[in-house]
Amino acid sequence: MAKVVENGQNGQSGREWSEWPEWWRMVRMTRVVENGQNGQSDGECSQRKRKEEDGREFPVKKKSASCREDLSTPVGDVRKYFYYIREHVSSDWKDLAFHLGFWWSDVSNIEGRNRDDKSRCMDLLEEWLKRNGERATIEVLMEALIKADLQSVVDGLKQKEFPGVPCPFEAAGTESSSLTDIFRMNVKKYYELRLTHFKPLIWDDNFTLTISDIFTQLELIPTAKRTGNRSESDREEQMKELKSLEDLFKPDITGQLTAPRCILIEGEAGGGKTTFLSKEALDAVSQKTELGRRHSIILLIRLREVRVGETIEEMVWDQCVYETTENGYDELQPEARAAGQAIPKLLSGKLYPYSTIVITSRPSAGVQEYTRPDCHVRIMGFSHRHLEAYMQQYFTVVGKQELARNLAVHVQDNELLNTLIQTPIFLMLVCALWAKDQEMVSAGTMTGLYDNLLICLVRKYCKREGVNMPTEGLPTEVAESLLQLGKLALQALLRNDTLLDLTEVEKEKVNWVLLLKLGVVSLEVSSSRLYPLIPRKQLSFPHKTMQEFLAGRYVAHASGSQDIVELLQLTSITKVFELSNLLQFTCGCESQVAQAVMEELCYLSDEEFSHLQPDDFHKSHLPVKSEVQKSVETYKRFVLLCLKVLNERKEQEILQAVSKALPVVILDINRMKKQHTTFKYYLENIQPLHFPDRMILELSFFRSAEDLQYLEKTFPSAIPGLQLDLRLRYMMFGSPDKTAWLVSVLKNVPGLRVLDLSDIATLLTPSSLQPLVQGFSHMSLLEELDLSWNPELGDAGMEVLQVGLPSLPHLAVLRLARVGITALGMSFLAPYMGNLLRLTELDITCNEIGNTGLEFLISVLPIFTAMQVLVLSDIRIGVTGMRTLVPVLCQLTRLIKLDISNNAIGDLGLECLAAILHHLTAMKVLVLSETGISDRGVSSLIKALPHLVRLQVLNLSDNDIGDIGIVSLVQSLATAPHDPCNITLQELYISWNTGVTGAGLGRVTQLISKLPALTRLDMSGHADTPSHLSNTAAMDLTEALPRLPNLEELNLFYISMEPAGFNAVVQAADGHPTLKELHYETEQVPEGAETTASYLKLSSFQ
Repeated sequence: MAKVVENGQNGQSGREWSEWPEWWRMVRMTRVVENGQNGQSDGECSQRKRKEEDGREFPVKKKSASCREDLSTPVGDVRKYFYYIREHVSSDWKDLAFHLGFWWSDVSNIEGRNRDDKSRCMDLLEEWLKRNGERATIEVLMEALIKADLQSVVDGLKQKEFPGVPCPFEAAGTESSSLTDIFRMNVKKYYELRLTHFKPLIWDDNFTLTISDIFTQLELIPTAKRTGNRSESDREEQMKELKSLEDLFKPDITGQLTAPRCILIEGEAGGGKTTFLSKEALDAVSQKTELGRRHSIILLIRLREVRVGETIEEMVWDQCVYETTENGYDELQPEARAAGQAIPKLLSGKLYPYSTIVITSRPSAGVQEYTRPDCHVRIMGFSHRHLEAYMQQYFTVVGKQELARNLAVHVQDNELLNTLIQTPIFLMLVCALWAKDQEMVSAGTMTGLYDNLLICLVRKYCKREGVNMPTEGLPTEVAESLLQLGKLALQALLRNDTLLDLTEVEKEKVNWVLLLKLGVVSLEVSSSRLYPLIPRKQLSFPHKTMQEFLAGRYVAHASGSQDIVELLQLTSITKVFELSNLLQFTCGCESQVAQAVMEELCYLSDEEFSHLQPDDFHKSHLPVKSEVQKSVETYKRFVLLCLKVLNERKEQEILQAVSKALPVVILDINRMKKQHTTFKYYLENIQPLHFPDRMILELSFFRSAEDLQYLEKTFPSAIPGLQLDLRLRYMMFGSPDKTAWLVSVLKNVPGLRVLDLSDIATLLTPSSLQPLVQGFSHMSLLEELDLSWNPELGDAGMEVLQVGLPSLPHLAVLRLARVGITALGMSFLAPYMGNLLRLTELDITCNEIGNTGLEFLISVLPIFTAMQVLVLSDIRIGVTGMRTLVPVLCQLTRLIKLDISNNAIGDLGLECLAAILHHLTAMKVLVLSETGISDRGVSSLIKALPHLVRLQVLNLSDNDIGDIGIVSLVQSLATAPHDPCNITLQELYISWNTGVTGAGLGRVTQLISKLPALTRLDMSGHADTPSHLSNTAAMDLTEALPRLPNLEELNLFYISMEPAGFNAVVQAADGHPTLKELHYETEQVPEGAETTASYLKLSSFQ
C-alpha cells in the first residue's frame, strides 16, 4: 500500500517518487495528451530534468530514437519540430501564418486568444496541422519558413540543433506510448465503474438509472466580447438554448471561429451540475462527444477535495481520474483559490495552455477572476423535452404506466412543480408522490409540497421497517431525528456548506442510519487517497432545497425558545438572499414565525433601501451612481423574495408586512409568471391604504403568446387608486385587435401613470395605434407615453396621435424617437401639443424633421416652460435650424439636458448656442457629439462653460476637434478657478475626434486629475487614425487614476501603447477602488501584455 506523508498544515503530499505507479510516473514525466486524429498537445513535454519544491529531481528518460529521425518523418511526427520553431520564430509568426495559407481573420483570432507570441506561434502550428492532416509535412513547413524569410530557422532544423528543447511525445510503439494507453484505459474503466449507474430512490433497489438517462437543458450566455455594451434585455435576446455541450464547438452557434479553451457552466446549488459533468466525462472517455474526440485523456477533478499546494498531478492520482473537467469551483477551498495555486494557474492558462477546461460553478463564485471563459453556459436543470419520457420510465418500473401522461399534463399548469422537477431526483420524488396520492402533489406551496414528500418517505420507511405510522404527525424517533438533522442542516447552511461530516453527526448522537433509510440523506465516501485526515464519510442531501426544508422545520420548532434573527443570522440583505429558500420554508412552517421573519425583512428594507427614490426605478438622463443601480437590482430581487414568502403564507398579517416592506413594487412579467397566483392574491386583498407608492410592471423580453394574456389575468377587474407604470417594450401590437385588447385591460387600471410601448418589436402602425388613442380617454392620469422605435407609424401615425393628446392633460413625458416623422408629421402634431402644459421631456430623436419641421415645433416650444429634457438628436437640422431654435431655448430656463447630437450644425451652430448658454444655468447634460464642430466651435463653448455651474455630462465625441481644442477644453474644465465644472463634471466624452493625436491625449492625461468627480471618461482615439500614447503619457495616466476616486469606466479604444506603458495602466487600474471597466481594443494590445484582469474589457472592431 502506498505510503502517504502529510507536509505540515498546507496538506501537501510527501509521496515518494518511487511509490507512484510506473505508468503514472511516465505520464507525469512526459505530461502528454495523445489526441487521436487531432494530435493536440496538452502542455509542454517534461523530459528535461525538473525539481519539486523540496529540491528532489525526477528521473529523466533519454530521448527515444524517434526524436533523432531524419526530417522526412511521418506526418504525426512533424509536431516534434514545433517547439524549436516556436522558440526561434516568435514575433515573426504572422509572416509564417501568411505563407501557411492563413487569412487575416484567422491570424486575428489566434492573436486574440493567446497572451504572447510564442503561444500564438504554437497555436498557429497546431491549427495548421489540424487543417492539413497528411499534407502537413516538414517539407511544406520548411518551404513556408523560407518564403517568410526565416532561413536561419530552416538551417537549424536541417542541422537538428535542439539544445534543451524536449520532444513533445514519443513515437507510437514506444514505452511511453504504451504506458499512456494503459493510463487512458485505467481512467475509462474507473469512470465506467463509478459513474455509469446509480439508484436515486433508496426504498426501491429495482429502480436503477444510467447516467445516460439524465437530460440537462443548457443555455448559452453571450460573453462581453460578443455582445459589447448591450443592455440586459439585449443579452437575454442573444441567449440560446443548447442541445448539448457539443453545440459549443459549432461556430454558427457560439459565433467563435475557434474551439473554446475554457467553458464555464453556472448553475444554482442542487441544479445538477455534478451529474451533468459526470455524464460529459463518461461520454468523452468513450469518444462519443467532440470533447472526447479532441482529447483522449479526460480528467474529472472534484474541487471540493483539492487542498492547498496540491499539484495537478497529485489531484489526478488522488482522485483516481486522469481534456480536464472541473466540478464545483464554488466548493474549492478558499486557500486553494489563492494566486499561485494549481487551479487558478490552470484556469489562467499558465498550466496546460493547450488543454480544454470545462468548469462548473455557482453564479458569482469568482471564476472570472482567473480566466475569461470562451463560452459561458447556464445549466437550466432537467429538460422539459424529456419530462414525459422520464416519467414513463419510472411508472413502467412500478407498473403504473397510465399515471405518466396524467402527471405530465398536471405539471404543465403547476408553476411550483415546473421549477422543482427540472432536477431529476425531485422528479423521481414527485413521481413517487403522484403514484401514492395525486392530491399531495397539488400543495400550492413549497413547504406544503416538501411536507408531503417527507410524509411519503416516512410512510415508505414505516412500511419497509414494520414501524407504526401514526394518523397525526410522525413516529417519535423519526420526528426527533429529523429535527436533529435540521439543526445540523441549518449550521451547515450558515457556513455555506452542503455536506455533513459523519463524525460530527455521530457526536450529536443523531440516528443517521435511520435518516439514510428514510432517503433524506445519502452517504458519501471521499475518493481522496492522499489526504486521509479530511472527512472520509459525509452525509449529503439529494438536493440543497431538501437541506433548506429540514433546516426551516428546525428553525420554526426552535423559534419558540430562541430569537429568530439569531437563529437565521439575518444581518444584511445579502444574507437574506443567501438563505432565501430557507426563509420560505421557515415561514411556510409556522404563521407566527413568518410574521417575525417579515418584521425583520421590513427592518432590513428600511436600512438597505431608504435612500432609493421612485425616480431611481426609471430611465435617468443624469449620471446614476453604481451603488444606486446595484441597489435597484437588489430591490427587484427583494420584491420577488417577499412575494415568495407571501405565497407560503397567504394571510392578511403577512400581506400587510409585505406591503410595508415594499413601498415600490417592480416586477418583470417574464420572471413573475411563477408567482402569478401570489401576485393576484396581493392585488385582490391589499387595502387601498397600503397600496405601494408606485407599481412598475415590465416585460423584459417577449417569449410567447402567453405574455399577451398575462395582464388580462392580472387585472380582471378595476383597481381604483393603484398607480401603475406599464412597460411593454417587447409585446407585439401590429394589429388593431391587439391594441383594442390592451385598452380593454387598461380600463381596469384608471391610475395608469406610464405606458411604454417603445421597441421595434412592438410593430405599431397607424391602424393599430387608432384603438389605443381612442382609449386615452380612460387614461386621463397618464404622465408618460413612449412610442419610440415604431418606424411604421410615420406621418400618418402622428395624424392619428394628434387627436388623443388633448385627452392627456397630465402628460409630462412624450417620447417619439425613430417613429418615421417628417416635417409633415410635425405639422400634424405641433398644433395639438398646446394643451401639454406640464410637459417636462420631449424626445424626437432619429426623425427626418429637418429645418422646416423644426419650425413647427418651435411655434409651440415656448409654451413648455416646465421643460427639463429636450432631445433633438439626428433630426436633420443644420445652422439654419439652430439660428431659429436658439431664441426659443433662451426661454426654457429649466432645461437640465439638451441633446443636439448627430446634426450638422458645425462651428456656426455651436457659436449660436454658446451665446445663449448663460440663460441655461440649470443645464446638467450637454450632448454635442457628431455635430461637425472643430477647434473654432470649442473655443466659443469654452467661454460659456463658466455659466454652466451644474454641468455633470459633456459629450463632444465624433467631431473634427484637434489637439488644441481638446487640450484647451480639458484645461478649462480642470484648472479655471471660477469654473465649478471641475467639481460637478461626472462624465466626459472626447473620443473619435479626427484631429486629436497621441500628443494631445498625452496632455489630457496630465490634466484629468483635476476633475475628481469623474465617473466615466472616454478619451479613445479615432478609428481612421489611431493615437499612440507614449510611455511618459501612460505613466501620467497611471498617476492620474488614483486622483480620480470615483472613476468607474475608462475607454481607451484606438490607442496603442508600448508594453511597459500598457502594463502600468492595467496595474494602476487593478488597484483602483471604484474602476470596474477599462475598455481597450484587442488589436492594440502589445505583445506579452497581461490581459486576464476581469475589469479589462477587450473588443475587436475588425
